Amino acid sequence: MVSVTSGSFVGNRTWFSEVVGGKDVVLRNTSALECLELFVGYLNEGHIDVYAKEQGEYENINYCIVDSFDNLDIVNIWDIQCTSVNQTFNDMLRDFDNIDEQSLVEALSTYYFRNDDSFSGLEIAPENQHVFDLIKDWAIEYHSEG
Repeated sequence: MVSVTSGSFVGNRTWFSEVVGGKDVVLRNTSALECLELFVGYLNEGHIDVYAKEQGEYENINYCIVDSFDNLDIVNIWDIQCTSVNQTFNDMLRDFDNIDEQSLVEALSTYYFRNDDSFSGLEIAPENQHVFDLIKDWAIEYHSEG
């Protein structure tokens, strides 16, 4: 079964609330960036990325199965569980070859400009620092290139 797409809703948070709100899942990666309003998302988006304790029913939800949410830094927005800014960035940097690079760079750029041209406050794990260093200049230039 396929869940509805974002095009049926006014905004992505409303979409997430309808599809995964109140459920035992945690938004992750690009979906978390959208919920955290660091990435605007895509027009008529159809996929949602979540951490879950078991496989769900929707074909267009990417379920990353975990035993527990105990090791995740989670925030709650509109009855939607979502990985925190630091958790999301570190997860995506750790799995850089398999993530939506566009969403990560745009989100880092948004973070940078919302924080007075600084990445201060971000807690990048040592094992992710090299990848962060490779893309941070691209993120800084992202919004100023237009």
